[in-house]
Formats: sequence, structure tokens, C-alpha cells
Amino acid sequence: MRRIFSTNGGGFSSRRSSRQRHPLLGHLMALLAGALTTLTFAPFDLWLLGPLTLAAFLATLQGAGAGRTALRGWLFGVGLFGSGASWVYVSIHTYGNASGVLAAALTLLFIATMALFMLVPALLYRIATPSRLDPLAFAAAWTLGEAFRSWAFTGFPWLFLGSAHVSSPLAPLAPLGGVYLLSFAVALSAGLLYRLIVHHRLWLLAPLAALWALPPLLPTLWATPGGTPVSVALVQGDLPQETKWSDEGRRNAVNTYFRLTRERAADSQLVIWPETALPMLEQQALPYLARVQSTLPADTTLITGIMQRDADGTFYNAVTTLGDQRDEYRKEHLVPFGEYLPLEGLLGPLLDIFNIPMGSVGAGPPDQPPLYANGLELGVAICYEIVYPDLVRQRALNASVLLTVSNDTWFGRSIGPLQHMQMAQLRALENNRYLLRATNNGVTAIVAPDGRITGSIERFEPGVLTGNVQAMTGLTPFTRTGSAPTLGASALLLAAAAVARLRRRQRFGSTL
Repeated sequence: MRRIFSTNGGGFSSRRSSRQRHPLLGHLMALLAGALTTLTFAPFDLWLLGPLTLAAFLATLQGAGAGRTALRGWLFGVGLFGSGASWVYVSIHTYGNASGVLAAALTLLFIATMALFMLVPALLYRIATPSRLDPLAFAAAWTLGEAFRSWAFTGFPWLFLGSAHVSSPLAPLAPLGGVYLLSFAVALSAGLLYRLIVHHRLWLLAPLAALWALPPLLPTLWATPGGTPVSVALVQGDLPQETKWSDEGRRNAVNTYFRLTRERAADSQLVIWPETALPMLEQQALPYLARVQSTLPADTTLITGIMQRDADGTFYNAVTTLGDQRDEYRKEHLVPFGEYLPLEGLLGPLLDIFNIPMGSVGAGPPDQPPLYANGLELGVAICYEIVYPDLVRQRALNASVLLTVSNDTWFGRSIGPLQHMQMAQLRALENNRYLLRATNNGVTAIVAPDGRITGSIERFEPGVLTGNVQAMTGLTPFTRTGSAPTLGASALLLAAAAVARLRRRQRFGSTL
């Protein structure tokens, strides 16, 4: 084990001659570490592997120059996104109607581009090492790198280290500081583990053990239930995406959702259909929805995802309620290349050449109020929005329950929907809110405020999930403050490590 982690800028040995002869071993180690990190997430859930793979990656950065550090950060990203986001090919080829060759090329381009984000934590760590704060500097650099990835170019907060720990001993950290605090803890564990193995610092066993032993002593629930339980029914139609928007697909959707609602959901106070459950505009769907609502008890509210179009022709991906009170939410954070085209003037003609279809959807306004139904304030996130911790945290500030609707049909039978579900669980835990998740073909689930799934429908089968939820009152520390404290502390730690490195360089005249 010690020889595995004792690479210092090149191969598996710390000797300079070995580094010069075998730099490819370090490159391969970074690539493999990234690929194995995917096993920490759903559906594999080998969360304990995270500190090990990250410690292996950290080993490849020791003594490396800026160029080699950047390359190994990129290779780690290629391994991570190549294995963990391979579902992109399914979305482009199977449902984006691109040829296999073009889909493969675009997927490789996506992986190579996303891997560039891993240069950020690698290079941030380099400017702050070596110093006595090395493990903390690595954790801070990693956390800030994830934050940058969640923001730059609209963000891609997928495969964050902390997302794998919704059920690990670190889970109670989520209500304190969210996914970034979890990622910080995992990266810090990797830094301590590396120094423990390579430098024989046995005293590091104490902080490493404390890092994993103390969180279970913290409270998981900071909010408390209020009011009476509300019965809910989540309807999953499992309709094929390929024919969904055809005339036959529309008829099938209407018949399927009407039948499932009438037979198995009519006794619930809330009936929830998924994103774009009926493949038609709201103006076309309203007569059908009104007919369904008329068959439900007077105190039952039907909620559905629907496409809307304004008078000016702008389309919106929305959620609307039917019943005594009509409310709506329009998706605010859109998916680039899925719902809108970035750099349309530059990329539009290129997509026309390759005959790649592209949606064009407008963004809803910021700070939309929750939906009100049956005494609940529902904070809504449509599909991809649920992966943004601070966006969902803003919804939770004024909501007693979280609601997300999604169409994960685009992922096919890949691991993507299971990763998506895991991130939704973490949003429930971060904010201590029940979370209702209705999807077209899975995973449809009810998540408790502690992140546990209390009920779900298997993927790729129609069904109705019934259960009870309660409004939650009170806010977690994360809901109150968001990610700012964790990111601010990370920035200060990184700055302190950089200053310590500079002082060491001035004192010893090092060529660090």
C-alpha cells in the first residue's frame, strides 16, 4: 500500500530517477483514480473508496511541475467523467437522434471538456504546497474546484464527492454545510491518509478517526414536523420517449395517466404527475386535466409538469397546480444544449449541418414563490435543477416540502438516473425537508427529511407511489447560510497554506 501511494511526480517510487523514467505510471494512476471514484456514487455506493482514490490522485501531484499537475488533473477528470457521465452518449444517440459515430465524438468532446475543470483543484493545490497545512490545503482546493464547476458556464454539479455520502457516517455534516462540507471532509480524509501512509505520521490516525467518528454524534434533523400528515400519490407512466410526442404517444399518455390516477391515486390529497407528463402544450392539455380534476375529491390537488407557451411564442418548462388555487412554477435554471443553445450565433449553423435537433426554452424568473397545495408550501425544482445545492436551498427557505419532477427517460438504462436520485436525497437531507420526486420512468420516490427513501417505484414500469408527508418547520444551518461559510473557510485555508509555502520558500531558498 505504501508503494502505491509513494509516487512523487512520476511512477510508484519516490526516487527522482524513477520519476524521470516512468512518468506514464503517474498519468495512468491519475486516470485510474478518477475512473474508480465513480464507484463511490450510486448505484455502487462504495463511499469508503472515495478517500482512497483521492489519496492516490494526490500522490500523483507530489513534486509535479505545473504542466504535469495540470495534465494529471485533466486525466483524473477524464477517468471520472468518462466512467461516471457515460450516460451522455445515450442521451445524444438514442434520444438526440445523432448517429453512433457523431454521438461518440460528442461524448468524448464532452468528457474532455468537463475534465478541464479538474485542473482547478489540482493547480490550486500546487500553489499552496508543500506546507504544514497540506491536507487542509488539498481539501480546500478540492472544495473550491467543485464550487467553480457548479458555477462556470452555468455549471455541472454532477459527481461531487460529497454526493456519495448521503448514507455514510459523514451524512450529518450535510445539514451543517451541504455537499461542499461533505466533499471537504472526504478530501481532507484523503490528505491525511496520504501523509499517514507515505510519511508514516501515525499521529494522523487520531484526526482521521475523529473526522469519521464525530459526525454521527451530531444531530441529523434540525427541523421539526408541523401540522397533520398529507397523503400523496406520485404517478409514473413509463412512456417511451421515442414516440412520446407523436399523435399515438399523446393518446397513450392521456390514457395511461388518467387510468393510473383513477385506479390508484384518487384517494390522495396530492396527486403528482412528472415533468411534461402530457406531451402537449398547457393550452391543449387543460381540458384533459380539468376532466381528471373533476373526478378527484374536492380537497385533492392535481400537480403536473407541463410545457407552456406565452403570447410572444416563448416556451417554458413548468409545473402547475389544478384545484381550488392555480399556481405555477417555471424552470429557472435551464440545461445548456438541451433546453437552450449557448453561443447560438456561433453554434447554431454547426448543429444545422449535423442535423442535431435543439430545444429553445425560456427561463423562469428568479425568486419564484412556492406552490401552495393542501396546507403545504412546495419548493419546486424541475429535473436538472435539483442537483444545484444553493438553488434548492433558496427554494427551501420558504417551503415546508420539496418537490421535483423529472424526465430521466433521456438517461436510458444507464446509471444516470440513480446518480440523479442520490443527489435529490442529499437535497432533502441538507434542508431537512420531505422531498417528493415524480419521474416518467424512475426513480419515483418519497424521501424523508433525513435523506432516506421511504418508498419508491422501480425503474421502467408504470405505477403509483402513495405515502404521507408532513410540513417541516425550522431551518438547518445550511438552509440559513448556504455554501458561503464552507467556501469562505476553504478560501482562507488555501490562502494561509499559500502564505506558509511562500515563507518556507523564502527561508530555505527552495525551488518549490
